[in-house]
Amino acid sequence: MKAEDLQVMDLTTLRAVLTDLREKILPSRFEKAQQPESKNLQIGLRTLNGMIWLEFSWDAEVPRLVQIPPPTKTGSESTLAKQFQYCLGQMALVELKQEGFERVIEFGLAKRPGEPVQKTMVLELMGRHSNLLLLDEERRVITIGRQIRTHQSRVRPIGTGDVYVPPPPLQGIQPSSKETQLIWKQRLCLIPTNLKTALQNTYQGISPAIALQIAHDKKDLANSLLNLNVLEISNNSWCEIYQRWCHWLQRLEEEKLSLYFDGPTSFRVWRTDKDKHSSIKDISLTLGKYYTAKINQKKLSKLSKVIQKRLDKLKKNEEKSIEENEKLLHHSSKDSFFKQQADDILCKPYPDKSSIEEAQKLYKKSQKLRRSKSILKERVDYHKKRLDSIIDSECFLEEIITNRWESVLEKIKLIDELIQEAEELLTSAIKKPPRKKRSHKESSQLLEVKTPHGLVIQVGRNHQQNELISMRKARNGDLWFHAQECPGSHVVLKSSAAIAEDEDIQIAADIAALFSRAKGNKKVPVFMVPTEKLQRIPGTASGVVRHQGGEICWANPSRALKHLFP
Repeated sequence: MKAEDLQVMDLTTLRAVLTDLREKILPSRFEKAQQPESKNLQIGLRTLNGMIWLEFSWDAEVPRLVQIPPPTKTGSESTLAKQFQYCLGQMALVELKQEGFERVIEFGLAKRPGEPVQKTMVLELMGRHSNLLLLDEERRVITIGRQIRTHQSRVRPIGTGDVYVPPPPLQGIQPSSKETQLIWKQRLCLIPTNLKTALQNTYQGISPAIALQIAHDKKDLANSLLNLNVLEISNNSWCEIYQRWCHWLQRLEEEKLSLYFDGPTSFRVWRTDKDKHSSIKDISLTLGKYYTAKINQKKLSKLSKVIQKRLDKLKKNEEKSIEENEKLLHHSSKDSFFKQQADDILCKPYPDKSSIEEAQKLYKKSQKLRRSKSILKERVDYHKKRLDSIIDSECFLEEIITNRWESVLEKIKLIDELIQEAEELLTSAIKKPPRKKRSHKESSQLLEVKTPHGLVIQVGRNHQQNELISMRKARNGDLWFHAQECPGSHVVLKSSAAIAEDEDIQIAADIAALFSRAKGNKKVPVFMVPTEKLQRIPGTASGVVRHQGGEICWANPSRALKHLFP
């Protein structure tokens, strides 16, 4: 799974967001701060129209200022969040400033609208140098997202208690719509380099995304133009690029910016006069949702690689252990050979002392090998069960990644649980010590499906959930389903609530087939067993059970989809 690269919030996008936010949050009252991640702070502001949440991120990869939907309550106990909460509680946001082409935003807060600013939040969106600061009335740093020590930066070290010093000014010339095409072209052609480098080195505020948007509407043509040497560009192309340059500056200076999800980049906030496509006016919130979705998708991709790497490592370890113990088990079958050798020695007419001692050693060796057989068999069996659990985890992971009906956040939570289970398997010994059971609050939501007759079908999405539905929540009369001889989820039909009809049983069997590695087959044999006949296998991972008896149901995985999407 390859996550798409995120488009960085450049100066043009920031101007569009600030224009949108000024209408929404000036004035407003600070109410809440929380820090869900190390480089993110979420601020809740109360306006006349209700609560508005802003996200400040100084993450080097995607620094940003956006509006977000009401978030979950998490991170309010962090030190940074508590400091913001204590210093800004019930203060009014009265100013929102950004000057020139600098990506530095200042939020001024006072006790009441109309009174002097007493506290200032400063968000610096400067790539890996991004930061968030809270300043007092004398512009001294009260708290800071990331302390900058002298060994980290000789130019501008800054920490708590220091007087705030703005970042060094940007290099290059500030773009202006008053600049003629001749002067503009002369500046870009001063050094014979490609157009992209010339734009970014000569003028301020030219991000890679803006360079593409100025060059052309089509990405391939834009890249071709940007990679051309400035001395090789035709006069017609120079005229077209300059016209787009002027349109961009006009939109920027007049602050007539809207959001479009088209063009040579993932999104853009300006278009030429010839473009008549509909735009998105709620820029800050739409971009907030865009960044959240893309970041979550990237996080999902990263977590998937982490869990796959751990499962591969576990799998290799178990396969190696099985191979080593099977070799030892094969060697232990030579016990009768050593015993026969000892018997032959003692059957000689007159064995000497050394022969008798040698025979005793062979007898001991034979006895040792005979005793080791049962232990080695147990070890081989144990490692095979662990290997089965790992293969089940791979099946869970595959299902989570490939399904199209679950949100990215739900997938992330499920993969987090798989990572925890893999970590437990990685650190556990042959005889596992009893570990603490995970509380229900820590577990992700169980997948439940209702049959046409009102019965509930529960699906386990990992080992913990398999254990939960098959052993801890199961009641007499419930039916357990699992694809025969195939890794997959446990499925329980809650037939203890009412008598299950044939249709209910068929739906549960179809779902068990869908959530197994055999989901690509047209027909899958599925075991149906009353839950009271299930037994937990001691010393194995959670959710590993054995059963007595049971029936075989023939299931069709494709039929189960219509019950997941009624």
